[in-house]
Amino acid sequence: MNHRIVRIGMLGSGFVADFYMDGLRDVPGTEVVANYSRSEERANEFGRRHGVARQYTTMEDLCADREVEMVVIGLPNHLHLPAVRAAAAERKAIVCTKPLARNGHEAADMVNLARDAGVMHAYAETEVFSPDVMRARQMIESGAIGDVLTVRAREAHSGPHAQHFWDAETAGGGALLDMGCHTVEAARYFFGKEHRIKDVFAWGATMVHNDRTTGEDNAVLLLRLEDGRTSLTEASWTAKGGMELRNEIYGTMGRIVTDTSSTRLRAFIQQPAGYLMEKADAEVGWVFPIPDEARVYGYHEEMRHFVDCFVKGEQPREDFIDGYIVNSVLDAAYKSMKSGHWEAVHIDTKVADG
Repeated sequence: MNHRIVRIGMLGSGFVADFYMDGLRDVPGTEVVANYSRSEERANEFGRRHGVARQYTTMEDLCADREVEMVVIGLPNHLHLPAVRAAAAERKAIVCTKPLARNGHEAADMVNLARDAGVMHAYAETEVFSPDVMRARQMIESGAIGDVLTVRAREAHSGPHAQHFWDAETAGGGALLDMGCHTVEAARYFFGKEHRIKDVFAWGATMVHNDRTTGEDNAVLLLRLEDGRTSLTEASWTAKGGMELRNEIYGTMGRIVTDTSSTRLRAFIQQPAGYLMEKADAEVGWVFPIPDEARVYGYHEEMRHFVDCFVKGEQPREDFIDGYIVNSVLDAAYKSMKSGHWEAVHIDTKVADG
């Protein structure tokens, strides 16, 4: 049980930073004491809204704040590496949002920076901290469905809300990087991380948002473990009707289906009722609000785990090495998109194994 206060600095003032604040609100023994945005106005507005004492307009200044013990990175993908560099220089524990980086090379640099600094590094992959997904893993571990044979996942919505996601060069990719990072790590979680991914085959295309992005807005990824088992990912930025977050795990003695975006609450309304859920496409008609959304998606469980690990001086079950492996799998997927062939997943053992 955590009996001390862990003081946190929040890098970012956008959508995901709000989710982290919602998740932390349910974690005892934490206090966000500082937040950063390059815009002073946005930094101050975020601080007022969440009751944060100090605001900064440079990452370096926040990381140098002597009261901050843990830095949470909720920034666009191209800023993850500079943020880790700033936090590691000040020997602060680091939590980074998904995807860890734009590619495996950047992710490897982040692993090495955190490792050389001797600090806790946590990969905030919400999917594997969703209560539904964790329960599915518990059932797998109990032997309820026998040996896992295949995993199928679909992550879809109608497109990102933040402009930086649409710039494929700045973001590092399109829908596959944005959403496939969830499903790749979920597959590793369901199969067991001891089973290495051998190679991948991928397809991607820009089918709808040709005027908005040079990246793919739809993609399919088939990954194959060294023992021959497979996982299939469908990722889309063109699915109307709200979020789809679905996993199907098939075993020799059964199957498990998780649908994190489903809700038992539904309503037909003719007047808007305010915020309903992430990526909701409609404000009236049939709507499906998600109560306690941050907990449903996994923000609460991941932040509680990371804080507990920090207090105990332990490495979390999702760290930068996991993020590096995911980035490396997606690097191979993008290579496969261009080649039209299966592509091997290259993991640097010096990075992955320390």
